[in-house]
Amino acid sequence: MELEELLKKYELGGRIFHNIVLREADLIDFNLSGADFQGADLRQSRLGKSIFCQAIFKKVNLSESVLWGSDFKDADLSEAILRDADLSGAKLVDANLTDTYLSKASLCGTNLTRAVLLRAILYEVDLRPTSEIRTNLEQANLSQADLCYANLNSASLHRVNLSGARLCRAKLTQEPYRSQFPTDLTEANLQGADLSYADLSNAILVNSNLRDADLTGTILTNADLRGAIMPDGSIYRKEN
Repeated sequence: MELEELLKKYELGGRIFHNIVLREADLIDFNLSGADFQGADLRQSRLGKSIFCQAIFKKVNLSESVLWGSDFKDADLSEAILRDADLSGAKLVDANLTDTYLSKASLCGTNLTRAVLLRAILYEVDLRPTSEIRTNLEQANLSQADLCYANLNSASLHRVNLSGARLCRAKLTQEPYRSQFPTDLTEANLQGADLSYADLSNAILVNSNLRDADLTGTILTNADLRGAIMPDGSIYRKEN
């Protein structure tokens, strides 16, 4: 299917575009809400500043695509491949990214509030703030996700679910020279998470759950652990 054909079909009310091949497609600043691209090949496409609310991208290949500033609210991106994709400033509020592959993707300044990233692969993903906004992962579900070597400096992770997640050598400190905000993990669920050798210096972990977490080599310099449940089940009390 050619791009012009797709846009014409959508304009006439068509929404099903299963398994189409549109590599290097140019769809900047379009509204394709509700479209179903399941199984499509959209590698290296330019889809920035577009609206894909409630769209279906299940098992879609979006590797190396440019998706900055696009709106994926309530969209289904489960099992999608977004390797090396640029999602800077994108809106993924309430989006489904279960089992999605996001290795080395840029999610700087992305809004992932309440997004589901269950078992997602975020190896070496960049979740730092942009010059204008910090990455928002508040109440997101990242249970069993792979965030090894990920950069979460200055991200907002308030009440995030990271139970059983892998955060080995991840960066969760304040982004130097870039943000005034420390990484916020207030009330976060980190039960059973692998935080070995991760950098959590200056992070806010107030009332977080670290029960059974692996803190081998974890850097917690100046971290705020007031009320946190520690790996052994005890409640952290700051010594005077």
